[in-house]
Amino acid sequence: MAKDRMDKLGRWFQTSVRVRYQESDQMGVVYHANYLNWFEIGRTEMIRELGITYRSMEEQGVLLPVTDLDMKFSQPARYDDEITIFTRMTAFSKLRIKYAYEIRRLSEEERSLLREKEYTEGQEMPGELLVSGSTSHVWVNRDWQPVRLDRGAPGLYSALEQSLVGGGDQ
Repeated sequence: MAKDRMDKLGRWFQTSVRVRYQESDQMGVVYHANYLNWFEIGRTEMIRELGITYRSMEEQGVLLPVTDLDMKFSQPARYDDEITIFTRMTAFSKLRIKYAYEIRRLSEEERSLLREKEYTEGQEMPGELLVSGSTSHVWVNRDWQPVRLDRGAPGLYSALEQSLVGGGDQ
């Protein structure tokens, strides 16, 4: 993979959400399965920021099921926390894609500075790490058969590739 593409893969995209009451237990601690939803929010918003939507992928007949999941819990998120979901691609090919995630609690000051800086792999991230993890996915068609993205949805493959190597709107 070319260096410029690796640099794009190393960039952390971020989006923030506030922990809702229904996502926590009586002690105000977030139930562990909610982190999976937040991983998905991170993926969806990252792809949207690259100029592509999951809806457009599905309309082209391409689906992206999770094939592997890893999570490590460091600290709990709690009811009413504003958390930031950091997401980046760690691998992208014609057959597969892999994402890494960090869910962090940031101070007001850290949140205000968040948009001023791009974070890449290896840089110290702001805030308190709550959960880290990764998901692996495979490109499939509507019949759940593996599909090479460059053949099954060449326009989508090209758009993703251009976005990753700096040829897109990003």
